[in-house]
Amino acid sequence: MEHSKTSICNESVFNQVFNTHSETLRNYLYYQCKNIEQAEDLVQNAFVKLWKHCKKVILEKAKAFLFATAKNEFYNQLAHQKIVLKYTKIPQQTFDNETPEYKMEEDEFMEKLQKAINDLPDGQREVFLLNRMDKKSYKEIAEMLGVSQKAIEKRMHKALVKMREIVKNI
Repeated sequence: MEHSKTSICNESVFNQVFNTHSETLRNYLYYQCKNIEQAEDLVQNAFVKLWKHCKKVILEKAKAFLFATAKNEFYNQLAHQKIVLKYTKIPQQTFDNETPEYKMEEDEFMEKLQKAINDLPDGQREVFLLNRMDKKSYKEIAEMLGVSQKAIEKRMHKALVKMREIVKNI
């Protein structure tokens, strides 16, 4: 398979992108998560995803792709941790009416809900998690992402519509 000299699918171009952006991306993620191993894992996953999508990503957009991919994965991990923490804080008491079937249905619902969140397009998922999990206002999210508040409102609206559809069908 032949790749142009500026295609990310070209190994030397990919290596150049890696050498140019990996340290900056790792530092950015480290500042976000305060865990160097997690930051390095996120960087590695972002570059794996870039390689998998090398035919779709042009060289000029590689940096933006890497940062968006890593940031979204970090937010997903953060959301998952918050759900786990929230669940562990709930007193684990058994009620007489909580049958094993009920517990199984609850677990299935939580799995489907997590999958629904993960299936949202990147921009919608990011806004949804920042607003619902991190309790950020639309204005704060707009400033963080460098877009208008209207754009955030639109993403959130679309995310909520999609989530309602999915939850309704569960």
